Amino acid sequence: MENDSVADRLSAVYPELPPGERAIVRVLLDDYPFAALGSLRALAERAGVSPPTASRLFDRLGYRGFADFQAAVRDGARDRSRLLEFVSRAPDSPATSPELRQAAEDLRAGLDGTLAAATDPLLDAAAALLSEARTVWALGGPLSELAAEYLIRQLASLRPGAHRVPDSVQARARTVLDLKGADAVVAYDFRRYSAGTARFVKAARARGARLVLVTDAWESPLAAEAEVLIRLPREAAGPIAPLAHEIAVTELLLVATAARLAPAGRLADLDALTQTL
Repeated sequence: MENDSVADRLSAVYPELPPGERAIVRVLLDDYPFAALGSLRALAERAGVSPPTASRLFDRLGYRGFADFQAAVRDGARDRSRLLEFVSRAPDSPATSPELRQAAEDLRAGLDGTLAAATDPLLDAAAALLSEARTVWALGGPLSELAAEYLIRQLASLRPGAHRVPDSVQARARTVLDLKGADAVVAYDFRRYSAGTARFVKAARARGARLVLVTDAWESPLAAEAEVLIRLPREAAGPIAPLAHEIAVTELLLVATAARLAPAGRLADLDALTQTL
């Protein structure tokens, strides 16, 4: 999928799309290029949206309908989906127990590498930013946005002023307008690196906001912008991209931040309010 112009275009436009069209893009990128090669109705069903919603995406991207988009995918695709390869083995070559054990070992090794990469000095530096910043904003790409969402949901329980970066260009512009040097941005950026994430981060940095960047071994182009840079190891071999690594480092960031905030009173108030609302 690397260097595929269609996939790059989908990644770049993703942050600016409405929710239904983003669901289509997630399906396409998670199983690229094969998700694009069936019917429009099948694609819409996988994404949980209507066919007209899917059609609007391809119109927005400048294609002359879904068939034109499919032709571009066929011309530009470079890779096979690891997940589809795994589940589409020939009947005489099923996934064997040794293969499954190897996948589990690879995942454990990847998690070990993630924990090793998140060193105490890095966690301390990130926790200082996340606890002391006036506001904290987080964002990610088509899959890593789940880690950003998790960070903000948990961080908002520990302190005020924790927000997920909004999706629309207009809302992002309003967010950047009010950013200052007392604010922090946490960005999750992995191959294929998100153009939308890069645009927001660079605009935020121009306003003085400080950056915590979680990226991969190949390193996001935003690395030079980061005050705290956490590089995760190469993804584990296996059929599914290991979101577990991103969640694991997010958990470590939250624990380190909580240790600085002593949020027991806030959490107690939150629990009491939750019971009454």
